[in-house]
Amino acid sequence: MNRLHPLSAVTYALQYGFFWLWIPMAAVVILGGLFDPVSSAWFPVAAPVGFVAGAAYGIAYYYRFEYGVTPDTFDVASGVFARRSREIPYERIQNVDVRQGVLQRVLGLAIVSVETAGGGNTEATLNFVGDAEARRLQDRIRRRTAAVKERRRDRDRDRDRDGADSLSDEGAESSVDGDRSGTSAPRNGSPDAATDRQAPAPESAESTEPTEPRRQRLFELESRELLLYSFTSLRPAAVAGVMFVFFLATDTIIETLVAVAQPFGGPAALGEGSASSYGILTLVSVINGIVVTYVLSVAYTFGTYYAFRLGRVDTDFVYERGLLQRYSGSIPTDKVQSVTVTDNPLQRLIGYAGLWVETAGYGPESNSGSQSAVPLAKEGRVHRFTENLTGVETPKFRSPPTLARRRYLVRYSLLAAVVVAVAFGITRITVLERWYLAGIVFAAVPPAAHLKYANLGYFVAEDHLVIRRGFWQRRTTVIPYYRIQTVSTRRSIFQRRLGLASLSVDTASSQTLFWETPTIYDVHLADARDVHETGRDRLQRALRERARDEGAGLSVDFT
Repeated sequence: MNRLHPLSAVTYALQYGFFWLWIPMAAVVILGGLFDPVSSAWFPVAAPVGFVAGAAYGIAYYYRFEYGVTPDTFDVASGVFARRSREIPYERIQNVDVRQGVLQRVLGLAIVSVETAGGGNTEATLNFVGDAEARRLQDRIRRRTAAVKERRRDRDRDRDRDGADSLSDEGAESSVDGDRSGTSAPRNGSPDAATDRQAPAPESAESTEPTEPRRQRLFELESRELLLYSFTSLRPAAVAGVMFVFFLATDTIIETLVAVAQPFGGPAALGEGSASSYGILTLVSVINGIVVTYVLSVAYTFGTYYAFRLGRVDTDFVYERGLLQRYSGSIPTDKVQSVTVTDNPLQRLIGYAGLWVETAGYGPESNSGSQSAVPLAKEGRVHRFTENLTGVETPKFRSPPTLARRRYLVRYSLLAAVVVAVAFGITRITVLERWYLAGIVFAAVPPAAHLKYANLGYFVAEDHLVIRRGFWQRRTTVIPYYRIQTVSTRRSIFQRRLGLASLSVDTASSQTLFWETPTIYDVHLADARDVHETGRDRLQRALRERARDEGAGLSVDFT
């Protein structure tokens, strides 16, 4: 078993020291309210005691943390008082991420995260190991994982071959028994048969280390593509950050917004302006918020995908990216649940798109950060990459019936009416007038309904189901039938009246706040049932084929 880098002891000592520092100080405050002899004068003594106790616990945690690479599992043992030991089988390992911040890169340290399929939580985290040790662990675990899969495939092939041989031997024996009664041919378990087929040698407990495979480079994000991706994308993290600052706005931020709005007719100070000046202040503040959000999004995207490279080693995709925070990891192709091509109006205008993959337990924009296969590239190149990866033919999309467009027209008209009603209510309680100017939103209803309808479509291929939806962030998802977990038909009250239905197709990947389950929206009920039935039949066929080809022993029952 190995230990973490010695600097980890310092890190844990400081971490637990500052955390435990507050425990005796809080105890002094509580006891001071109950007993008169206890006062705040005890703080200079209580704080160092808590820090020393926490630092001692951190050092003990470092010495009690061990990890090791065995022939079959990656083992981790941790805990000072409550001991925890984990044995992670290689066949369950989903990804091994290596993360380095600026300070960690200066010190030559890295954080290694081992993730398994079946959930979004990290199974084991090593804080910290040396940079060379992190790369060694990443490569060694990945190679052992590939070796375990290869041995499993070999055993499955041997089992199938042995089954075929046993059937042929039984046929030969029955023919011999029919020709020569009273004599028996040697059976597989006899010494004579043992000389014909030599039993395979048992695997050694100390298996040899697999050789390092050659890494093939597949994609590298060029500087021009990085800039295009940064300036044509909007990161949800930037929006959340600006909203957080807005809700925690300090006097300095408010004074700054007022000062920026003054040249455009804003109030000289809060509480000293007119209704029109406050309207200008609101408008200027909104524009400033949009600009700040966009700038933060550009900076975040640039730093996240700086020097992005994608390669392939054996059957795994390997990637690395990041400027200040450097990431590297892998995307196991045998655990890919679906592939999604994404683009927004700006990217479609310049003919670019991105490619994301979802693996078991992890969805796009998840914390693992391993899901972007191609952040941005020429649209044709992304489509070719998708077809080569999945084997799907070029989709011939079917659109929902035109009845769906009428439904969107009514929906957006109701939404516009709500906007006008809100504007009218604001004029009743404020000095603002001309509420009817809000009716301009009705002009956006027809194009919005058409654009939503025009970007919907689905394609039922021989081995895949392809679903397209969305305008501002259009997503075209390719789902192999054998990856489908559930297929559900949804019908709202309005859909039932129009004879429409929506079909949701779920896989084993985790969904995130900003990505929803792939859904075929607003098709005729008969078409939804037909897709449901076709998906069920082809799922059964795909599972039977995989069970026959790989010996997976899967059940083909579909419920």
